[in-house]
Amino acid sequence: MAQAERQQREESELIERLVAVNRVAKVVKGGRRFGFAALVVVGDGKGRVGHGHAKAKEVPDAIRKATDQAKNKMVRVPLREGRTIHHDIQGHHGAGNVYLRSAPAGTGIIAGGPLRAVFEALGIQDIVSKTIGSNNPYNMINAAFDALTRMESPRQVASRRGKKVSDIIASREISRSSSARADEAAEEHQEVA
Repeated sequence: MAQAERQQREESELIERLVAVNRVAKVVKGGRRFGFAALVVVGDGKGRVGHGHAKAKEVPDAIRKATDQAKNKMVRVPLREGRTIHHDIQGHHGAGNVYLRSAPAGTGIIAGGPLRAVFEALGIQDIVSKTIGSNNPYNMINAAFDALTRMESPRQVASRRGKKVSDIIASREISRSSSARADEAAEEHQEVA
């Protein structure tokens, strides 16, 4: 009984975003039968997100079926400070490419429609994304999920490599400062020339 109540409470806290509704047709002997296809993104705003796609004769039924599918396909994505992603990454699906970049606090969500729905449901507050190729919402969302499922936190990288998290983060900071110094040197070189 307690488990059912907890599950119901978790489902009521989920963020649901309807991304797209299409009218689809099935050609039969007497003509066409029309139905609706819905694409839905569901997340808890704390690092879990899923997407679903379903068809039905009526729009509410299609949305309900897609939402149930999205809840069953939820994945956990590691977030840095609970507001952005850990590292830049590219996702690919079909003809769609999605580039996701971590951003400093206060940047906000810079993304197109379908990707914005994914990031809001996921709980990301600062991110920059760029879609190249297909702007089909299905391809965009699948490409985003391709990138998000390959996202790794410093803890995961450290455990895989048998190191401490502090070693991983320190090396990240060293590489950032060396690239910043290289940029400054390039600017000075341009000023001299």
